[in-house]
Amino acid sequence: MKKLKVFLGFILLLVAGLVASGYAWATPSAGFREVNGDLFDDWGISRTRAFGTDGFYQVSETGFRPVIAFESLGEEADLAYHLGEQMAEKYPDRRQRAEAIFRFVRDRVNYISDADQFKYDEFAQNADEVAIAIAKNGIAYGDCEDSTLLLAVMYQGAGYRSAIVVAPGHTAALVYLPEYKRGPVFELNGESGWVWAEATGRNNPLGWVPKEFLNMELAAYEISAEAVAPRKPAAAPATAIAGGGGSASLPFPFFSIIGLLWFLSLFRRRRHR
Repeated sequence: MKKLKVFLGFILLLVAGLVASGYAWATPSAGFREVNGDLFDDWGISRTRAFGTDGFYQVSETGFRPVIAFESLGEEADLAYHLGEQMAEKYPDRRQRAEAIFRFVRDRVNYISDADQFKYDEFAQNADEVAIAIAKNGIAYGDCEDSTLLLAVMYQGAGYRSAIVVAPGHTAALVYLPEYKRGPVFELNGESGWVWAEATGRNNPLGWVPKEFLNMELAAYEISAEAVAPRKPAAAPATAIAGGGGSASLPFPFFSIIGLLWFLSLFRRRRHR
C-alpha cells in the first residue's frame, strides 16, 4: 500500500509539473468524422480500420506501418512522450526505468474490448488519448493496440528505441534493452537485444512472451518520428524472432489475405498465469 501511494504521488507530480510548465492537453476526439462507416481523425487516419493506406496500422499484402504511433512523436509529441521524458529523469538506471514504464502502462490501462467501449468492432486510440485518460481518471481503458502504442511512445520519450510487433490476433511492443536478462531476447532484422513488452495481463513482467509466439517469425516496425500520412508500407516488413534461428516459421505473405483483413479485429487479451 505504501508503494502504491508513493507511485500515485509521483504521477500527480508529473501531471502537476506539465501543467505548471504551460503544457497544453491534446484534444483526442475533436476532429473525428465518419466516412462510409469508418471514423477518421484529424490526420485523415481511420481509427476503425487497420488495413489500407489510411488505416491506423496501414496493413497491406506485404507489411504494415503503425502510422497512429507517429501522431504522438516528433512535432506531434504530447503527453505520452513527455511522461516518458519524466520517467527518464526519475529513473537514471535504464533497466529500472524500462520496468517502471512497463508497470505504469500495465497497471493503468484496464483491458476492455473496442465493441464494449466504443461500440465498434475495432477502434484504436493513440498514445496521447490513453495518457490523457490516465492523467484525468487514474486509469484508462483499451485493448492490446492501445497499451502497445502508449508503451512504444513512452519508451521513445524515455530515450529507448522501441518497435511494434504484430502476431496472429495480437500486437505488442518491443524495447531495445540488450542489458536486460529476464525472458527471451528478440532479434529484429538480425539485431539482438529487443525485449517483449506485453502489458495486457495484470501480472505480466517485462519480458514475458506468450508461448505461442516463441520461435515464430513476426512482423515488426521500429518507430521514430515520421510523417502522419497515408502511405503504402514497404515491400517487406522487418521481422522479429525470439533468440533468432531455431525452428521459426514465417506466417507470410503477411498472415495471408484473410489474416491481413482481420488480425487486428481479433485482438484478444493475453494474460500471464
